[in-house]
Amino acid sequence: MRIRAVAIALALVAATGASAADLPRGSYLAPAPYTAFSWGGLYLGANLGYQWGSVNNSGGSPSGVIGGGQLGYNWQFGQMVLGVETDIQGSGADDTVGLFKFSNDWFGTLRGRAGFAVNNILFYGTGGLAYGDTKVQFAGLTETRTHAGWAVGAGMEIGLTPNWSAKVEYLFIDLSNEHFALTGLDHDFESNLLRFGVNYRF
Repeated sequence: MRIRAVAIALALVAATGASAADLPRGSYLAPAPYTAFSWGGLYLGANLGYQWGSVNNSGGSPSGVIGGGQLGYNWQFGQMVLGVETDIQGSGADDTVGLFKFSNDWFGTLRGRAGFAVNNILFYGTGGLAYGDTKVQFAGLTETRTHAGWAVGAGMEIGLTPNWSAKVEYLFIDLSNEHFALTGLDHDFESNLLRFGVNYRF
């Protein structure tokens, strides 16, 4: 039995050696190929941050916590990433100046994105359309106007898994002038915001 086992072992070693001898000189069994992180495709996410604002012709500086969601799509060309993103935000930004209270209850954007990917890290700039409201309250009366304007900013996003990523983003938003009967003046709303978010890629 021992002689038979030794013979079988020798035969296996000989077969392995013969197979190796058939390989070209210097060749080896390569490891599985490395797959880079992919930024392309549809994604959906949520964010939370803080907004610092100002209302012209008022002296008001509405500030507060913001939170909302975003939806976007990316196309990746090598290390270049191009995309489009829309978001909608609820805002707690408000400020009282004398007898007037100024606030921004909500806003949204529709922006393009262009970035440079270093595997699972994406650096990007963004800009496009912004819209939202400004509310003025005085002596129990309330007047709200919806503005259109623009937004520009930059951010960094990090891929945590093939589907999940986290980001930090800065935006400057300028909502154009609207006339308010309560103040008798035109007011626009400008704000800086810093927000953190997560995205899920489908």
